[in-house]
Amino acid sequence: MYTAGMTAGVDFDFARYVQERRGQAAVRARDGSAYAYVGERKVRRTLSSARPVTMALEGTTRLWRDVARAELLGSAVKVTDQQFPRVHVAARAAADALRMRLPPVYAAPTTWSLRARALGTDDAPYIVVNAQLADQLDDAELVAAIGHELGHVQNGHVLYATALHYLTQSAFFFVRWIVQPAIMALQAWSRRAEISCDRAALLACKDLEVTLGTLVKLELGLDRGATFNLQDYLEQLPDTKKGFGRYAELFRSHPYLPKRVQALRVFADGAFYAAATGADPAGRPTADEVDKQVAGILAVF
Repeated sequence: MYTAGMTAGVDFDFARYVQERRGQAAVRARDGSAYAYVGERKVRRTLSSARPVTMALEGTTRLWRDVARAELLGSAVKVTDQQFPRVHVAARAAADALRMRLPPVYAAPTTWSLRARALGTDDAPYIVVNAQLADQLDDAELVAAIGHELGHVQNGHVLYATALHYLTQSAFFFVRWIVQPAIMALQAWSRRAEISCDRAALLACKDLEVTLGTLVKLELGLDRGATFNLQDYLEQLPDTKKGFGRYAELFRSHPYLPKRVQALRVFADGAFYAAATGADPAGRPTADEVDKQVAGILAVF
């Protein structure tokens, strides 16, 4: 189990850290780190009583240990200071910034459809990065991208995220009647989990514009050398709460990009991030106030 500690003098949750050191790591798996979006925590707690989800988690654990881990990692290369050194340096920087132990990181072939993903179980997580990602992002953006995935590890998301991945990619491994209900429930959770992990990306990178640029590049698949003006793009983002298209978000695992941008900006203006970066938190919105604003941003209806 991978634990959270402190960043720039900010205690993610010292009482929880002490409990973990005493062998109560399940507390972190349930509640996550102090920067986590509270809406994600609430949804995840309700999933523990949803039978299709619990069966999907059980099936994912068996699938990962028996088949999927060897199938995925068998074609990947473990990242070290000698193999994919830029990825290794970025992963180490992100883990250090989040004050967590770095799980194994693998570089997947460029033919792999995903760019970066935390997969496995909460006891044995892995970060898998598409080898092409290092060519598309500069050093700071790579820290943000990997920091996002480490946020999944730090907040106990890995088994849920892995279950959603295999439910959508390999549904035939699961009992048919659980697949669609479990996918819908996990997608609702995942949209909120992405907000927590965008915050982890920002805390790892400590540069809002770089982190936002990374989100956009990953969403659009832009190369590092592409001509791109972040501010112009952000100003042109549509209003995702108008029209019937907004309901399509209910079938997505990630919120629409404009919502992620707004939510991260709200977090960056809050007291927690100010303290994490050495700024004065006085007068800034509290974590509860930030999460209340974010809940309004994420609302579909």
